[in-house]
Amino acid sequence: MQRVPTGIPGLDSITQGGFPKGSTILVSGGAGTGKTIFALQYIYAGAALYNEPGVFVTFEESSKNILWNLQNFGWDYASLNKQGLMKIYRVSIESPEKFANTWNDQVDNIITMVKEMGAQRVALDSITALGMMLAERVTDKDGAELWIGNTLAVRTMIKTLSDRLKELDVTSIFTSGTKEDKKTEFSSFGVEEFIVDGVIRLYYIPPRRALFVRKMRGTNHSHRVHPMTISEKGIEVHPNDEILWEALK
Repeated sequence: MQRVPTGIPGLDSITQGGFPKGSTILVSGGAGTGKTIFALQYIYAGAALYNEPGVFVTFEESSKNILWNLQNFGWDYASLNKQGLMKIYRVSIESPEKFANTWNDQVDNIITMVKEMGAQRVALDSITALGMMLAERVTDKDGAELWIGNTLAVRTMIKTLSDRLKELDVTSIFTSGTKEDKKTEFSSFGVEEFIVDGVIRLYYIPPRRALFVRKMRGTNHSHRVHPMTISEKGIEVHPNDEILWEALK
């Protein structure tokens, strides 16, 4: 099986050399666990280290915030963008209704960029933001307002984009938020992990960070929880060290 090196130090050591080429990987975790940094680093490393063009698609962050993230780590986006190796694409969302009706057009836009760049990597940040555009406001028995995600629509949207990227043999990352106190929860809507080929869960229990590979098709991956750090150089996984599952509280 052909592998795509992630460019994230230590991660490839626990995934048999990287992600399976053409696969879709879900990277999930609570707020502040490093999901966006993980996705950015994957795209940046592909361009800077392996000469593999990539597209970073954001539903949440402004392009300026993404650029600040890149600058904080000393990652030269301007040069890579000029060479046609890296592009940031912010999906414009005017309203939930328009968003749902134009999703196929958005997918077409992403696929067009991928083809024009010859992109081999795509990161989508995040499924949570995408799904909240389709959420419905309901009232529970106590009168409290709740937002309920439309899981069928989310599943359809994710699968549409994932399948289109697979047709082009693109290796992609989708990020998804989780509740911080649910260590066995792997997605926002409970459907994402069943569509993708791999799931990586990030944890942050101050001051400790950790990473766990929940699944990865065709891969004899580590089944341990590994320490992870975020420094001025980005994310690094420590493959020779382990955090006990019971410590993730």
